[in-house]
Amino acid sequence: MSDIHYTPQQRIGFQLAWNRLLSVVEEQAQVLIRSAFGTATREAGDLSAGVFLPDGRMIAQAVTGTPGHVNAMAESVKHFLNVFPIADLRDGDVLLTNDPWKGTGHLFDMTMVTPVFHHDKLVALFASTLHVIDIGGIGSSADGLEIYHEGLFLPILKFFSQGAVDAGVLNIIRANVREPEQVEGDLYALVACNEIGGRRLKTLLTEFKLHDLEQLGGYIVAHSERAMHNAIEDWPQGTWHNHLTIDGYDAPIDIQVAVTIEAHRILVDFAGSSPSVSRGINVVKAYTDAYTSFGIRCLIGADVPNNAGSLAVIEVRAPEGSIVNAQYPAAVTARHIIGQLLPDAVFGALRQARPDRVPAEGASSLWNLHLVGGEPLAGSTLDETAQLLRGKRFNAVSFSTGGTGARPGKDGLSVTSYPSGVRNVSLEILETSSPLVFEQKEFRTDSGGAGKDRGGLGQTIVVRHADPDTAMIIAAAFDRVVNPARGALGGLPGAGGRLRLSNGRPLRAKGRQLIPAGARLIVDTPGGGGLGDPTQRAAAQIDRDLQHELITPQAGQALYRPKGA
Repeated sequence: MSDIHYTPQQRIGFQLAWNRLLSVVEEQAQVLIRSAFGTATREAGDLSAGVFLPDGRMIAQAVTGTPGHVNAMAESVKHFLNVFPIADLRDGDVLLTNDPWKGTGHLFDMTMVTPVFHHDKLVALFASTLHVIDIGGIGSSADGLEIYHEGLFLPILKFFSQGAVDAGVLNIIRANVREPEQVEGDLYALVACNEIGGRRLKTLLTEFKLHDLEQLGGYIVAHSERAMHNAIEDWPQGTWHNHLTIDGYDAPIDIQVAVTIEAHRILVDFAGSSPSVSRGINVVKAYTDAYTSFGIRCLIGADVPNNAGSLAVIEVRAPEGSIVNAQYPAAVTARHIIGQLLPDAVFGALRQARPDRVPAEGASSLWNLHLVGGEPLAGSTLDETAQLLRGKRFNAVSFSTGGTGARPGKDGLSVTSYPSGVRNVSLEILETSSPLVFEQKEFRTDSGGAGKDRGGLGQTIVVRHADPDTAMIIAAAFDRVVNPARGALGGLPGAGGRLRLSNGRPLRAKGRQLIPAGARLIVDTPGGGGLGDPTQRAAAQIDRDLQHELITPQAGQALYRPKGA
């Protein structure tokens, strides 16, 4: 739809209403953050919030949130409408699911959709998602063989009917999770944030004298799609290929990607990628779409609002049964490991088209420390089980990160969560809510890949149980250990990650493992790759890195000084 159909006064009015709509969804997200029980939402911002037209097209999203949640949620509302058509919805209804294939990729993410009625007409749907602390099953672990092992599966259902909660649904959820109060509190936080969004939307419609969102939504979608078409014109047309090797669970995983830029479309094809595996690192198509499109949008149309119009320009293909299009009932709990590396795969292809605009690879997938206590671990001895059960039950997640890849003309960002965008959780919060003591958390010297522009640094974390006589469990779900972030254009790779105990015994990067009583867990997160020839790095930048102990004198001499200098 072109602006030619609107008068200048209409276009100004639409722009004002659009800006107001963005403030509505941002308030929706802030309500979720302030009312959520779980630290993932309250402290790390692991959530999404947005408003949709009655046909399921997303027209606005909150800035707060993660690409995996927002972009997957952008398609999930259509699944809700297939189960509950508009004619079957009533004011006060609230819909819920954690179906990985119709939501955001794994059972821990609850997606809630609330229809909004204005003058007895359904005018919009508000949707939101968050990550609950527990969903039953084996817990947050890549060890599952099928989705049935991974926890409670909720198909799309009504959580509220005309303002009344379904007590049966709530009781089923509470009976299947280890932290029922936290999970229930998070569900009511989702209800509240959507309700506030709907309330603010109805005020907006009244003030702007709009009967519904159809014209405004059509304007937003068309304007955004046209802006993406303009952004594509700044890139050459063609097809570029890239290959990425991921550590995997038992064996390496290959990601093959071809990115094609056409006049008004970008096609990303993962044909040739590894098949899905019998462990919980598989990625559902919705999550693949989410992070692939985010990677594209970081480079092409980064300033274009994210909605159905801008997302429609990007088409993602992935063979059914591949690691990036896993079919039911595959295990998917740790889908972020591979999913959050997909922007790097896309970057490697697009760098061939515009090397001046594309960063090097980064640590990318999160290095979340998921520590649990007060429960047994399969394979433990009687003495180890006694150590585990000695302490109270707890379930803590520390959102931890590595370094990003170097950027053209800029160093990578150290210990920064990209592409997920979640915040690191305050250690004081973790130590207050769980029997944990963090003894060290600092930059990991020399972990950023050398280059004219240096990769971002990872970090070193040392943590122990507060009771020296009590053991705990690490549910590891890490990557970039065997295959660290690669440098580009002559830059060197970042350091790979490491996981070990204080006695020097290494731990596996994936799977639930024992941290014995009295032992410390030492985690070194990966660094980002460098960009450009390291010997071309400015002397002042090298001196600054040495002064701040980001690199050692040995690395400064061996990697950055021209040979013979």
